[in-house]
Amino acid sequence: MRPAERPDASRGPDMHNGAIMPTDAPYLVETDGSSVVLHVVGALDATAVPAVRDALLTRLSQGSAPVVVDFSDVRSAGPTVHSVVAEVFREVADWPGADLVVCDPTGAATGAGATVCATVDSALTVLSRLRRAEVTEVDLPPVAGSARLARELVTDDCRRWGLLELAEPACIAVTEMVNNVVAHAGTPMTLRVAARDGALHLAVRDHSTARPRYSGPAPLDTAGGRGLLLIDTVARRWGSSPVPDGKVVWCVLYAEDETSFRG
Repeated sequence: MRPAERPDASRGPDMHNGAIMPTDAPYLVETDGSSVVLHVVGALDATAVPAVRDALLTRLSQGSAPVVVDFSDVRSAGPTVHSVVAEVFREVADWPGADLVVCDPTGAATGAGATVCATVDSALTVLSRLRRAEVTEVDLPPVAGSARLARELVTDDCRRWGLLELAEPACIAVTEMVNNVVAHAGTPMTLRVAARDGALHLAVRDHSTARPRYSGPAPLDTAGGRGLLLIDTVARRWGSSPVPDGKVVWCVLYAEDETSFRG
């Protein structure tokens, strides 16, 4: 197992006014903070891709609500829109509950991974019909006891979702994810858990831009304190997604892997 390869999300321009809005660029990413629709407006070229990607990732990292990204009012070459959508979709594909639908009347975003619609109304209709995974979400402080609370939540979720065989490896993973925030980030964090197609998706969102380090596989008998090494051992996929004000560390565990491992 190894970390999934994702593009780096570089630090984007400053945002303000309750909107996800670069202050020094000829485009806006607008939201009222409660709507599921994000409107990308203005001129969008290749140089803007990282900042727009970061703005969209910031919104998606703030909660497990589905999102429609509207490119109707963008002046852009088709490949630029396709690039933004592809990078965002690739980054959030394994986040718990990160459902993304795109409104692009030109069709340029087709094939980038996300569902593409011609109008916002049709995108909202598609979103309403999605079979969304149930997501458990809890905010945790950067204290030692948070790992225990995270294990209890994950175990309860595995029981409710009929994935008890994943409770033990999921507890190993979430312990390391939470303890990493406590030891290194020192910021409040949000744990999200979801089940989808026989897999358990875990993510911890913190507010430190420091990247976690991975240095190879861990022995199966390691007792703890090995961070990403242990996550790599128990998860089929894992990764760290930078956002402008922190990061999302995530992993995906499959019941079939645990069944195969136990023989």
